[in-house]
Amino acid sequence: MTLRQPNQTPQLNFLLIFAAMPAEIYYPFQNFNFSNRNCFLSGRPLISEEEKIQVFPAWLMSSHNLADQSFKMLDESISTYKDLKLPCSAEINEQYLEPLEAEIATAVNAGYEGVKALDELKLFQWAGKILYGIVFNEIQAGIKQQHASGQEFNISQSLIHKFSNLHLMLQSIYLPVVFEDFKPFSLFLFRVDNENNDFVYRDEINTLTFSIRMKDFGLIICLQDNGANRNYHREVLEKIAGQTLHPIQFEEFNARVFYSAYLFNRLPEYNILPVGNETYIEAMPLRGMSSKPTFDFWQNKTYGQVLENFWKKWGLLLFEIIKDPENPMSFLLDADGNPISAAVIELSR
Repeated sequence: MTLRQPNQTPQLNFLLIFAAMPAEIYYPFQNFNFSNRNCFLSGRPLISEEEKIQVFPAWLMSSHNLADQSFKMLDESISTYKDLKLPCSAEINEQYLEPLEAEIATAVNAGYEGVKALDELKLFQWAGKILYGIVFNEIQAGIKQQHASGQEFNISQSLIHKFSNLHLMLQSIYLPVVFEDFKPFSLFLFRVDNENNDFVYRDEINTLTFSIRMKDFGLIICLQDNGANRNYHREVLEKIAGQTLHPIQFEEFNARVFYSAYLFNRLPEYNILPVGNETYIEAMPLRGMSSKPTFDFWQNKTYGQVLENFWKKWGLLLFEIIKDPENPMSFLLDADGNPISAAVIELSR
């Protein structure tokens, strides 16, 4: 993960957001509250700073022996999966988060079919909680580091815009938040012929992109794009629909999505409408006042560098991947654009 400064500039006046929000909506970025004294989700004061939950759920860490594995932070420091925690009230955890985790765990244990049967909003909430948990820990570490050096912690307004919108939508876990005729995310789920106990987790917090490959499936979610990335990859999706993918094929599609999420040049904006005890979120048109395309220009060399990273397990290097600069190497589609069957790929899983 690299914390870049996106070139987008938010057009929303956050003070107007605060005024429009119902009282129960919590906005941690208003006062930049990232202490361990308040619940990360609701903002309610905690009884003790020991009132915390794991960012990566215990069932996931246990099933893949992740607890003591290294997790690299943005400042290059090394943490472990079990060290990543979130301050959370016992009430929120017991009533809302634990049931969500139990539902996800049951579905994951059933594999692809179990995950496919889940409400996509539940998957969004679950993945969003993990990614926001990482963001929370990164911000806490950044604040401590800057204060130790006598400097004020700075973060771009673009990132604040993205993170605050994600946090707002995560409050649908415990509040009656209604998404008005839209999905704030793009979700991709594939059946994958993984090796036993295979586990690969990736994220990019600048673009709020999440992926996980385990059991017999691979899942990718762009958490703040209003479905734009799914539409962007529609043609490829239609060609590979229903196929069981070889892991290298999934990682190729994964690379495509992570790269397109980087090219996505809009900051989605929303109308927040309190109606009774409910909060309605309405998406503004992505095009807005700009005539610029929604995605920046795709460059095969840059995409090849992303793909090289995602294909590291198979040892394929950039010069091989972009040997033909106009047609980067692909295990998903052949030279005529037709889908390649996983059965003909002679590579290790």
